[in-house]
Amino acid sequence: MNKLRKRLVVLFIMLDIGAIACLLLAYGPNKRFKTFIVTTAMSTMNHKYIAKTLYSENTINDVLNDNKLEELDEQTDLSAIKIGTYETKNFETKEEEEILKKKNNEYYKLITKKENNKTFYITVIYDPSRVSLGVSSTLGVVGKTVKEIAKENNATIAINASGFEDYGGEGNGARATGSIIKDGKLIWTGVPNKWGGGLIGFNKDNKLILTKTSPQEAIKNGMKDAVTFGPFLMVNGKEADVRGNGGTGVHPRTIIAQRQDGIVLFITIDGNGNKRGYRGGVDFKEMISLLKKYKAYNAANLDGGASSILVMNNKIVNNPVGYGKTGERRHPNAWIVK
Repeated sequence: MNKLRKRLVVLFIMLDIGAIACLLLAYGPNKRFKTFIVTTAMSTMNHKYIAKTLYSENTINDVLNDNKLEELDEQTDLSAIKIGTYETKNFETKEEEEILKKKNNEYYKLITKKENNKTFYITVIYDPSRVSLGVSSTLGVVGKTVKEIAKENNATIAINASGFEDYGGEGNGARATGSIIKDGKLIWTGVPNKWGGGLIGFNKDNKLILTKTSPQEAIKNGMKDAVTFGPFLMVNGKEADVRGNGGTGVHPRTIIAQRQDGIVLFITIDGNGNKRGYRGGVDFKEMISLLKKYKAYNAANLDGGASSILVMNNKIVNNPVGYGKTGERRHPNAWIVK
């Protein structure tokens, strides 16, 4: 009996220590844990309750005000994009060598980097005319996986694009948020996108445009394919103003970018987490740092988290964290390369 009593005492002491440690993390003087929890939870569709359980509304608002991203208020300078002007010999940095050193007739390459338990997949597309938007053939009814969209369009490469209505985490990818422009026509208008940014797409000259104009105005100005999402991370080589971690915490990410030489970058970032719990990833400061290293000139955030996925040659390349067995989700569309 004495042994049992001693074990119970030890157990309760350990539980008390654990509870105190949790309270110190959540409410102690170190703000990093609070910032991480609030910004990461509040930027999800279905896990805001974690922050709301731990903190008051005023505390949450204070943290979000200290951690936010302010986009640049300027139009994409298309004259600065000179397609096909890249060098293949003289490299100023190791990142430039990774991007520009290629084999003859190679129209894309994949750069894989691992840092701090995170994996960065940088898909380099040398010919931007190969990039287009693939749309689910059952848009408005049910979405398709990115692998399915790639297969339907005979695409070699595909990444997720639009966000979509995802109430209760049960969205089937049918209804995109914002607008979809395909082949110069507005084919979809959904509920407003809440993540900032605007229209992200390519014009008839295969130049990436980031604009907050209306779809009608964008089409009038030559927009060929576009989706609505954001925020815009770089415009005309200038980075967005990121305070703290940018306000959306740490997540897997999908980014689309173009360099001044016309090269398009699809960037997919995995975290070190699992499908149903903490998913890992990067914040916007880390993302912009990477974009600068690879000389992105215009770049925008696409849907991330459980939606982030890279498909190449009909195979999933990254480690997506959707709730299905393969980690895939259904999407309304995808950026593809043919």
